[in-house]
Amino acid sequence: MTRGHGQGPPGPEDRDDPDAAGAAPGCGRRTAHDETAHGETAHGEGAGRPSRIPPQRPQAGHPEQTGRPEHAGQPDQPPPPHAEDGPAVPEQHGRRDDRYERESQGHTGLPVYDHNVLKSLLGAWALAACSAEETSAIEAHLTDCAGCADEALRLRDAVGLLHPEDSLDLDPMLRARVLERCLDRRPARIPIPEWASPYDAETARLDALLRDMADAEWQAPVRLRWFEEDEEARRDTTVAGVLGHLLAVDGLVATVLGLDDPLGGAAVQPQGPGTFPTSRTEAYWRSPAADRDPSAVREAWREQGHSMVRTVSFAGRPSAGFDVSYGDFTLPLRDAFLDRAFECWVHAGDIAEAVDYPYELPSGDHLNLMVDLAARQLPGTIAGRRRAGLSPPPRRLGAAGAPGRTLHLEVEGSGGGHWYIPLDSPAAAPSPQDPVAHVALDGAEFCQLAAGHVAPQDAAAGQDGDREAIRDVLFAAASLSRL
Repeated sequence: MTRGHGQGPPGPEDRDDPDAAGAAPGCGRRTAHDETAHGETAHGEGAGRPSRIPPQRPQAGHPEQTGRPEHAGQPDQPPPPHAEDGPAVPEQHGRRDDRYERESQGHTGLPVYDHNVLKSLLGAWALAACSAEETSAIEAHLTDCAGCADEALRLRDAVGLLHPEDSLDLDPMLRARVLERCLDRRPARIPIPEWASPYDAETARLDALLRDMADAEWQAPVRLRWFEEDEEARRDTTVAGVLGHLLAVDGLVATVLGLDDPLGGAAVQPQGPGTFPTSRTEAYWRSPAADRDPSAVREAWREQGHSMVRTVSFAGRPSAGFDVSYGDFTLPLRDAFLDRAFECWVHAGDIAEAVDYPYELPSGDHLNLMVDLAARQLPGTIAGRRRAGLSPPPRRLGAAGAPGRTLHLEVEGSGGGHWYIPLDSPAAAPSPQDPVAHVALDGAEFCQLAAGHVAPQDAAAGQDGDREAIRDVLFAAASLSRL
């Protein structure tokens, strides 16, 4: 900050000098007569600051006693001294309008306010509550007055503590609350099934992110990550490529519902165990459709998602009995919709990270359904890893439905809960009364583990009990991920 007219604050010698009793900082010395005659300066650092030594009592007939400035009505007299220091604000004895005291426009063209008025407006200025005229006058004053500048900084810091900046992101629960309020007042004639609601919500959130995407951002690099045979796999693509991947894999569900295949009916065969989604994605990326304008890809993905939701809504409960094949395993249609909702959220986070945009977790109810799907898949995944030689054989075998060794999986936070995972066989009954191990994870961290974004050995899990059982469950959770 610069000080008024390049002058520093008065030194100690000035305070002790009786001749400087009425001097204004930054304007040279004046006599008491000059100070009362010309009032306070508009742009000095110490304008309006009381002197330590009071000025002399004005004589009768002095301009301060008469209520009008010196030289008033005497245009033939020379201008008062120090006129070059800036316009002076007249002061009347016993009455003063501090709010809007304008006697001149000055060299900036802005109305001149009294120092005390400007200081009183600093609080409103810090709250951005001043008019444009007042804001301009205050900001011009702050370049000359170090005291007010320091006070303005303190007030701005205080405002930041009292009212932190709000996020520009909408609450992920806002859409659900609005729909719930609307449906409470007027129920839908054809409601969306509960198991399809997470997919409907997550596709709507991703579509909102894509709507404001700039042309250059569609080509932003995105790294997809997942686990294959206990090794991290990666694939580099773009934002447009990720959306094409979602379009191709969602087509597995769309074709079961009788909708058009986004691959145009091209025959795609699995390239290995559990790689049907990967094969479809590779086929799409090689097809001419991948070179379309990104807005056309977004429109095709968006229309396909709407058609899927409309179809299951009109079909009602009977549609939940269909099965969707993923190559070497199948999922009921209701679980396939949850699987597609989970992958949509995960890849939406990948896109948001690529364009440096924050992305929130799904709502608690929807996240709970996704976590439940992953927990229900763990027993079968553990058995599959044993057949592939990736996990040790079971400790003991029992009859189907008989109680066996159990791990207590506790997922904390929004969407969390408690699940009991049978360890020896998917057909064994869990035994909640006597689990051999206990694992606790945050809900978001468990989902990142199931998505292959967190290595099993790096998962910050609370662990207690059989270490081998804990390792089997954590690695099985990471094995749920795929391209």
